[in-house]
Amino acid sequence: MNPVVRFAPSPTGKLHIGGVRTALFNYLFAKRHDGKFLVRIEDTDKERSKAEYTAQILESLKWLGLDYDEEPIAQSSGGKRYNEVIESLLKSGKAYRCFATNDELQALRDNDKIFLYPGIWRDRKKEDIDKKLKDNVPFTIRLRVPEEGVVSFKDEVYGTITTKISELDDFIITRSDGSPTYNLTVVVDDNDMNISHVIRGEDHISNTPKQILIYNALGWDLPVFGHLPMILGSDGKRLSKRHGAVGTQTFKDMGYLPESLINYLALLGWNPGNNDEIFDINYLINNFSIQNVNKKSAVFDMTKLDWVSSQKILAKKSSELLELINDFDSSWSSENRNNDFLVKVIEIIKDRLKTLSDVKDHSYFFKDPTGFDEDALKKCWKEPTSGIIGQFLSKLKKLDGWNVKIIDDLIRQCVEELSIGMGKLMQPLRLALAGALVGPSMPDLMDVLGKEVCIKRLENILELKQL
Repeated sequence: MNPVVRFAPSPTGKLHIGGVRTALFNYLFAKRHDGKFLVRIEDTDKERSKAEYTAQILESLKWLGLDYDEEPIAQSSGGKRYNEVIESLLKSGKAYRCFATNDELQALRDNDKIFLYPGIWRDRKKEDIDKKLKDNVPFTIRLRVPEEGVVSFKDEVYGTITTKISELDDFIITRSDGSPTYNLTVVVDDNDMNISHVIRGEDHISNTPKQILIYNALGWDLPVFGHLPMILGSDGKRLSKRHGAVGTQTFKDMGYLPESLINYLALLGWNPGNNDEIFDINYLINNFSIQNVNKKSAVFDMTKLDWVSSQKILAKKSSELLELINDFDSSWSSENRNNDFLVKVIEIIKDRLKTLSDVKDHSYFFKDPTGFDEDALKKCWKEPTSGIIGQFLSKLKKLDGWNVKIIDDLIRQCVEELSIGMGKLMQPLRLALAGALVGPSMPDLMDVLGKEVCIKRLENILELKQL
């Protein structure tokens, strides 16, 4: 049987990195085994769930290329089905009504110990229950947990996990307001959706024994469970907003490509068993194995993400990258719509881009540098510099041709004739042409800018230094 997996986010906030990785690993597992990847929106928290978050989650999955195989299901639509299941548990004696009040339960608590419900309504007489029902006394519904034994399951990541029944109590499956609890709804939904493998975060390990008990009470087959290690921030604590960007939309707005996020998140807790670190989605599908997921928590490293992103950008054709940049920010090129020129610009700067938004650092292709940084001027513009640039400018004006080789030869000739180090010419030259001390190679930069622009900018800085 081909596997069926699901990604089940709660629309109480925007999709975050941890959720994306869970969706990705489910998607890869399904595609690797010719199965189905489904989405279920767990929106039973009526106060916090919002339609806008649902829309954002689905849009993020679409942007990332994690296409689901059927229309998403909303958990809020399952009320009737949950009630049917709860009634069947009551009729079979696998669950019972508990009329204990909060005050009564509080009186039983020992603050020094973890509270386990002592089953005070577990075996009450029918007449006691009927009287409470007649008097409309609020009640919860609890699962009748076996009195002894263990709950054990084989986790695809962590191996066999065993919980003693003595560590559990008759837990609530329906609240006093009539709403079903998470553990009940997730079991019903997974069963009805024919989910074969439940792949989710390790924070759900503690829920699994309770869910297994519900499966057993209903006589349903268990899915295979696999729990993914936590994602931590650089401080070793669970990744959260305090660590900076964690929402998918934020990374999109910062200019990261979806394939960069996919590639990097695949490395958070999984590896292909070799030294490969850059891969496309087809490679991931063909090589992903849930058994290769690490048990150890993964640390989210922005530096590594930036490196992966830079490799993805560098691998793209300049014309394709230009389209992506224009879609991301059409204003980056200051209304310059000469496509051939823009492709040349992209070709010589793409090895310096970590994200699409980094193109804004290269506005010097479209406008003359102004207001040169004083520290940069002090660093590279010494007493002889004006003379050096002046002589270079004089030779530049006399050039007949214009290409990378001619420009490179001119630079080397000037350095040799003046008996100076390359930096004595290159740093002030770069500052004059680009307004900064870092950038693409000088011959490439000058070739793309063109002879007239280079002459104009060199004259501008010489005039500025004479003031």
